[in-house]
Amino acid sequence: MAGRILIVDDVATNRIVLKVKLSAARYETMQAGSGAEALRLVGQYAPDLILLDVHLPDMTGLEVLARLKADPATAEIPVLMITAFPDPRTRLAALQAGAADHLVKPFDEQILLARLRGLLRTREADQELKLRERTFRDLGFAEGPALFETRSLIALIGSTREEAQSWKRFLARHLGRAVVEVVAREDALGDVALAQGYDAYVISADLGRPGDGLRLMSELRSRSRSREAVICIALPEGARDSAAMALDLGASDLVPEVMGAPFAAQEAALRIDRALARKRRHERLRDHLTDGLRLAMTDPLTGLHNRRYAMSQLARMADRAQATGRPFAVMALDLDRFKAVNDTWGHAAGDAVLVEVAQRLRAQLRQVDLLARIGGEEFLVALPDTAPEAAQAAAERLCHAISEAPIALPEPEAQGRAVRITASIGLAPCDPLSDSAPVEALISRADRALLGSKAGGRNQVSVFRRDAAA
Repeated sequence: MAGRILIVDDVATNRIVLKVKLSAARYETMQAGSGAEALRLVGQYAPDLILLDVHLPDMTGLEVLARLKADPATAEIPVLMITAFPDPRTRLAALQAGAADHLVKPFDEQILLARLRGLLRTREADQELKLRERTFRDLGFAEGPALFETRSLIALIGSTREEAQSWKRFLARHLGRAVVEVVAREDALGDVALAQGYDAYVISADLGRPGDGLRLMSELRSRSRSREAVICIALPEGARDSAAMALDLGASDLVPEVMGAPFAAQEAALRIDRALARKRRHERLRDHLTDGLRLAMTDPLTGLHNRRYAMSQLARMADRAQATGRPFAVMALDLDRFKAVNDTWGHAAGDAVLVEVAQRLRAQLRQVDLLARIGGEEFLVALPDTAPEAAQAAAERLCHAISEAPIALPEPEAQGRAVRITASIGLAPCDPLSDSAPVEALISRADRALLGSKAGGRNQVSVFRRDAAA
């Protein structure tokens, strides 16, 4: 499943309709008909996202939202408020209370699913960063001092300069200390504009031609100096296709195009501020992790995580799997006949091989996967939220990536030669619903499967089978 979603609505028909739509998109759903039931299910199952009706029989949706946000265990779960009454005042109140968005029934399925995809992507990135930060703290490395927060610099790019100037007038009342500048669309990708290092962009979806704003957003996402910026797309009411496409292309959020409407400028400023706060939080976490982990928990040769970090991270991954009931997998990977490389060409050649293998492995794995060098030519890989079949396919892919092309050896000893390297892999899948083995046992299983790969002729993947080992 793509994620676990709790549907909270007092009308059973509404819950069933949403369940059908979400199940068709491969989401796992749960249902609640009241606020109390919703809070109980959240505490018991920790869903990835909540669809919460404003009107419930025992309490309002805003009261449920307030209780969720007040509890550290549930505060980070994204909540989409839903209602049958399109009231701008209620919409703004929901956003101010911490709702990720406020949607009106009947839903546009395309926009709903695009919004869900975007929120779940963001949640996954948040969870991964926080998981790594907790691992870092557990290993005894304190968080660095808070940095002085500079003013945010925001670029406004409208379909006309007059439109961007009107945005600036309305937003200036609500954006506090931020510096807001109007930027011409033809200048946005120029060296001068990119050198400004804008923290956020607000871009009209249609810059002269339909979709030009979305194309500009894609270009900004491809530039290193603007890739991590907040990008909000300004849309007219009812632009469903552009809204869904903007979210899927990576828009941080959507804001009203007509900011002179009641509460529109407040809503836009709130969405921009919230996206900027998330960006700053991610930057602090990334900088803290980058500086500390690089020094304390990485292998200096390959740049991969070392054993110390890997064991702590793997333990957290296993705990998370137990809490969510989702499968994961552990791999033990060993280079075949690696000693011969060192004996024949020297340790510099062996180091070059290890560096290249690390790069090939990293290129085949997701950002959320764990990759570590835990010994001379030994590597550990862990795949969260991965079923056994997908884990085996990933292991086969790693095996092929290592052996598919020879590795060039350094001069002068190797005299321009290259060597073909293969790897043996032992895979140990784990389904926490039926298997509560500790991390050490999982690594032992992967090692036993690795021995099977070696005995079977090397350059292959062997999977640990619990029934065969019994």
